[in-house]
Amino acid sequence: MHNNRVVIVGTGFVGMSYAYALVNQGTVEELVLIDINKAKAEGEAMDLNHGLAFGPRKMKIYAGDYADCKDATIVVITAGVNQKEGETRIELLHRNAVIIKAVVKNIMASGFDGILIVASNPVDLLAYVAWRESGLVASKVIGSGTALDTARLRYEISSYINIDSRNIHAYILGEHGDSEFVCWSNANVGAKPLNAVLNSMDEINFEDLDHIYLKVKNAANEIIKRKKATYYGIGMALVRITAAIFNNENRIMPISVLNDGAYDCIDDVYIGLPAVLNRDGVHHIVWLELNAEEKLKLKKSAEILKTNLKAIGY
Repeated sequence: MHNNRVVIVGTGFVGMSYAYALVNQGTVEELVLIDINKAKAEGEAMDLNHGLAFGPRKMKIYAGDYADCKDATIVVITAGVNQKEGETRIELLHRNAVIIKAVVKNIMASGFDGILIVASNPVDLLAYVAWRESGLVASKVIGSGTALDTARLRYEISSYINIDSRNIHAYILGEHGDSEFVCWSNANVGAKPLNAVLNSMDEINFEDLDHIYLKVKNAANEIIKRKKATYYGIGMALVRITAAIFNNENRIMPISVLNDGAYDCIDDVYIGLPAVLNRDGVHHIVWLELNAEEKLKLKKSAEILKTNLKAIGY
């Protein structure tokens, strides 16, 4: 049995937003921080430890090295160079693929056989690289995918119709990037289809859906313009993924996964799809009945990702 240990590789904004959220929510018993700058990891561990008296549970937090991955249940990779203003996630690929290969090699050298989560961008492509380089089964390699995009979508819909975002059930599918799309055909508010909700509200019209989509799609760039990086939202998303695994929740989340045959229009690519998460990782991918337009969008998104994978030899 693995212990309740999470290892974070990379103590930048994303890694530490995730770590801070883990501590505040009391999600794990043991948290290990790894960074190429060991002093930075040590300082972050000290800072987090000093807040434990105000946290919900006792935790062990320390700066470690790759040997600590051996007995970890989950290793989360947040290492990589930052997205520049105006730079697409795809353009990050060539810079970050080299980093991910090196990190995964070090993780696997420890004897790690837990669940590997990739949050570095472009996440779908780097999750695929991590899977191929690790030798782990695909169900144990996960990308954060469109989990954050979907949270943004739920927030925007919630703002329009004044219903709690936790009652909005809708997904962003495809690449975590420019070719992502909203699966409007399967969007619901509570148990009621979103279309039916909009039809009952005079102040909302269907043109607003395009506006919502664009706000979600452009959210990262808008945040980067203002504060140079995004990190709080993805940190919270990673905690939700982590909790679903540790608590064996069988929770459905839109994450970056290798299609297991659920969608016949795509193959051999990591891409944002709804999947059931439990202590084994991805239990299975949830099939949604997409309309013709959505199938084309999913296929196009997958083709874009595969083209970029070929460019780096996969």
